[in-house]
Amino acid sequence: MAVDEGKLHEFVNKALGDIAGSLTAALVVVGERLGLYRALAAGGPMTPAELAAKTGTAERYVREWCAQQAASEYLAYDAATERYRLLPEQAVALTDDASPFCVLGGFVGLTAAARNPARLVERFKSGRGIGWDEHEPDLFEGTERFFRPGYAAFLIGAWIPALEGVQEKLTRGARVADVGCGHGASTIVLAQAFPKSTFVGFDYHGPSIEIARARAKDAGVGDRVRFERAAAKDFPGTGYDMVAFFDCLHDMGDPVGAARHVLGTLAADGTWLLVEPFAHDRVEDNLNPVGRLFYGASTFVCTPASLAQEVGLALGAQAGEKRLRDVLTQAGFTRIRRAAETPFNLVLEARP
Repeated sequence: MAVDEGKLHEFVNKALGDIAGSLTAALVVVGERLGLYRALAAGGPMTPAELAAKTGTAERYVREWCAQQAASEYLAYDAATERYRLLPEQAVALTDDASPFCVLGGFVGLTAAARNPARLVERFKSGRGIGWDEHEPDLFEGTERFFRPGYAAFLIGAWIPALEGVQEKLTRGARVADVGCGHGASTIVLAQAFPKSTFVGFDYHGPSIEIARARAKDAGVGDRVRFERAAAKDFPGTGYDMVAFFDCLHDMGDPVGAARHVLGTLAADGTWLLVEPFAHDRVEDNLNPVGRLFYGASTFVCTPASLAQEVGLALGAQAGEKRLRDVLTQAGFTRIRRAAETPFNLVLEARP
């Protein structure tokens, strides 16, 4: 097979960039954990010695970290003053957890998920899964931090108004179940926006439920929100005005069974709000930066999580609307529509 040397050099340069990117990702987590970005955002340009003194770290390590981050375009460097700084846009992405542009959660969560490639190699051979609960806690923290800003930005202002009659119900007072709630970010956002409604969050992961309870108390909504440990196929209650699944259906072993259970818990005029990672239906249409991110996360986390459960349908994080509609139709839903979308989210409304 003939090799085009120019294309070979081009590919090797890309591969070297990806190798460097993996190191950058790990060093972003280091910088976040040590408060290096926040110190730069608050204090302006600093030399490595000044940054080390500000953060109580060792100058020699900080010097190397700063140079790597500047080479990766995560910091700006002024050669005349030998100082590093965060540009305003970098500061938003790397320090502002409230911004939908913040990327810290992705770095924290996915570097944790990718920390044990040997385990994934073995599962590739055996076909067995890796349960969500088998991962390191950094994955749970990072996942919440990655998705929470988007929920805060879009859930109340765009997604709920896009659903037929739901905003009015929530304003008057409705019963809502948030399934696969994790640390409770989406549940708490809803509760803060609709004080006359009551909410219950369900998740099979016990440690996440404990964190969600503490978060609800801290947010001042503990009187209207409760969190219980339960799986998507058997969470209790009926007559819910809305059931919500945020970025979790594709992780489930039996999404059809989960959808069928949702159908049985909804009120006659109830609504299922289903939010999933954005994807087109064909692989070739997902070969882009978003697809690169979600296929990677799906390989390390989502697909193994499904394969660790009964049925193990393994929809994957890039299932696409057609496959999601197939799941909902098999479960008995008759009215399904795309209510909204963002570059990262596909929002479906399903009704009995």
